Amino acid sequence: MKIRHIAAAAAVALALQAGAVAAQTLVVCSEASPDFLNPQFSSQNTAYDVAAQIYDRLVATERGGSQIIPSLAESWAISEDGLTYTFKLRSGVKWHANKAFTPTRGLTADDVVFSFQRMFDENHPYHKVGSTNYQFFNEIVRPSLKAIEKVDNQTVRLVLTRPYAPLLSALSVEPMSILSAEYGDAMLKAGTPEQVNQVPIGTGPFSLLAYQKDATIRFRAVPDHWTKTAGNPDRVALVNDLIFVITPDAAVRFAKVKSGECQIARYPNPGDLPAMRADPNLTMLSGSIADQSFLAFNQQKKPFDDKRVREALVYATNIPAIIDAVYQGTGKQTAAIVPPSLWSHHEGLQPRPYDPEKAKALLAEAGLPNGFKTTLWAIPVVRAYMPNGRRAAELIQADWAKIGVQAEIQSFEWGEYLKRGRAGDHEVGMFGYTWDYPDPSQILLSGWHCDGVKSGANRARWCNQEFSDLLTKANTITDQGERTKMFRRMQEIFQEDVGGLLFANAQAFTPVRKEVKDYKIHFFGGQPFTGVSLAK
Repeated sequence: MKIRHIAAAAAVALALQAGAVAAQTLVVCSEASPDFLNPQFSSQNTAYDVAAQIYDRLVATERGGSQIIPSLAESWAISEDGLTYTFKLRSGVKWHANKAFTPTRGLTADDVVFSFQRMFDENHPYHKVGSTNYQFFNEIVRPSLKAIEKVDNQTVRLVLTRPYAPLLSALSVEPMSILSAEYGDAMLKAGTPEQVNQVPIGTGPFSLLAYQKDATIRFRAVPDHWTKTAGNPDRVALVNDLIFVITPDAAVRFAKVKSGECQIARYPNPGDLPAMRADPNLTMLSGSIADQSFLAFNQQKKPFDDKRVREALVYATNIPAIIDAVYQGTGKQTAAIVPPSLWSHHEGLQPRPYDPEKAKALLAEAGLPNGFKTTLWAIPVVRAYMPNGRRAAELIQADWAKIGVQAEIQSFEWGEYLKRGRAGDHEVGMFGYTWDYPDPSQILLSGWHCDGVKSGANRARWCNQEFSDLLTKANTITDQGERTKMFRRMQEIFQEDVGGLLFANAQAFTPVRKEVKDYKIHFFGGQPFTGVSLAK
């Protein structure tokens, strides 16, 4: 074996009015409610941001960086054939408690086995509790996983059916969080197994105090969290209380961070950036994110199964104008589905130009000289990859009208939008992703592989067998040079076959008040608020 050691708004206002409390309370204006409190069911950063506070995983990504570091596993070994991963668990890791449950022991291998088996084993008593949509696990981990085994109380083993190069990185993401087996057993005996999903118990740096949907999420720092003695100060909670104030409107988030009602405002409106930079009480943080934003043409619905129609709509869309109006200098047009912030980005691909006449000719060739009617879904919340979905949809609607395509704009509440998108209810839908770990395969596998058509993860229902076969093969080898060649070819296939309409690669910006110390924008997975303090 080769060893790898990588050894509710009023309540918020009251809290901020008390000087002693204010110095210990970090308030974050966030953009939406999580779709799930159990991250195993989610593929969204709104859920990952919550889970990043409550749960830990076997490994983690360094805060603000891309290096994989130890977490609940203090060390691991990988067999020479790449089929066996053995993790040595950290001792002294304690579980949170709540009104219904007080743990009698710390973290053991039983918890890791429980967390994996409820997703992996369809006969597990928790497999169907809350949801069966283990999207991340099913798309990323399950295809290569043969077994999860307890070696002893502090050692677990993952056995694979084939080598899987991105596995360690994938294990750092919130859906792979470790849940308490003892809590699961207790709630099962009490006849309330759904509590495991609705009232989460984790080993993370913060425990959940209260959640009011569309209003607030309150967390309390764990006083004796294991990171305090593990030599990882970046993962230690430095404030006593953490509050997410759910504020869908970007302008309101700006007003609240400006007034001091919150100290950090997520996903600002690009149009507000100059005013934020000019505010003497604010610091503007920025960085390149690994993202993908696109229109998904549902290819299970006509006429989007015709490549000529998809290509016509790409030619008909004035992407530079959308970037000017919507991204306002925070995005750059792209033709590559792997962003420039990740290795294997194909810088040689050029976007199709805005050409309405070419679009009309393609529609006529497809038998639609007079255009057609469709629906166009506008993303309802601000995301790093799409600052204003409604405005982007209005510009697209106007562009398409010029070639005879009449698009009715529709939208839904964020959770409903995601649910309907997975179900394939859309004709043309606006979607996007940010990478959760630093390997280009993740979003390609979960969002564009043929296997994702059935699960709903592939929103475009685009299935190109050459693309999928290359992706599957690329994940079984470890030579990054060979993998890069494969990923570059995949990007060419996507552009040639018009898998979707790509918008832009975005820059992330976060305004924080001057009293906030050491906040780092985290680009992979959920945003941790450990290592952050407030000046007194």
